[in-house]
Amino acid sequence: MAGKPTKEEKKAARAEKRAASRQRYKQIWQAFQMQRREDKTLVPIMVGIVVAAVVVLSIVGFLFFDPVTAWTFVVLGVLAGALGAFSFFGRRVQKSVYSKADGQPGAAGWALEQMRGQWRVSQGIAGTTHLDAVHRVIGRPGIIFVAEGAPHRVKTLLAQEKKRHARVAGKTPIYDVIVGNEENQVPLGKLQRHLMKLPRNIAAKDMDTLEQKLTALGSKGAAMPKGPMPQGAKMRSVQRTVKRR
Repeated sequence: MAGKPTKEEKKAARAEKRAASRQRYKQIWQAFQMQRREDKTLVPIMVGIVVAAVVVLSIVGFLFFDPVTAWTFVVLGVLAGALGAFSFFGRRVQKSVYSKADGQPGAAGWALEQMRGQWRVSQGIAGTTHLDAVHRVIGRPGIIFVAEGAPHRVKTLLAQEKKRHARVAGKTPIYDVIVGNEENQVPLGKLQRHLMKLPRNIAAKDMDTLEQKLTALGSKGAAMPKGPMPQGAKMRSVQRTVKRR
């Protein structure tokens, strides 16, 4: 049985925690500065949210409560406004990131990896030398194949993977999604929400067993990039790797 942490270990843990907090604050500040330069309306809207919250809660406080309590509402307005402004900033940054990633090879796989909760993501289980790819997601809905790339190519990949997986999936429901902005496709920015709206068909405890069965199938995946590739990036080395697999 392990002993209690020593003073040195506790001190090191506290220092590590402080360093991690400073790093998070630094990242948030950097993200804010980048977004502010690209989005000229960001700061005015954030200030407007804070002012609106303060005004509304101040009116409520001074109209219906005594002066001492009313000032408490002013403070609450500042806090609520700051929280609302920060939430707005987060959504704005997320929208900007997805907008930049949209249409780039690997973007769908990257978006799937950002999902929170009980989702098992296997990137690039099938692909082509054109960097089209099919990703597999195991979740409460069942098995979900998410494809990105040219529709006429990924539809063939999807059909192959659904047939291959159906042999071991049993009665587990299988869904397929093509990421894109055309008809019957799901935009990148709405991909996570689309998956979360699917019905829950299997229990969480069954996901491990299902994952083991599907992992045994292996993959025919291409060497997809881990995350969206920049527009105009050279893909020859990636494609050569794909061809060798």
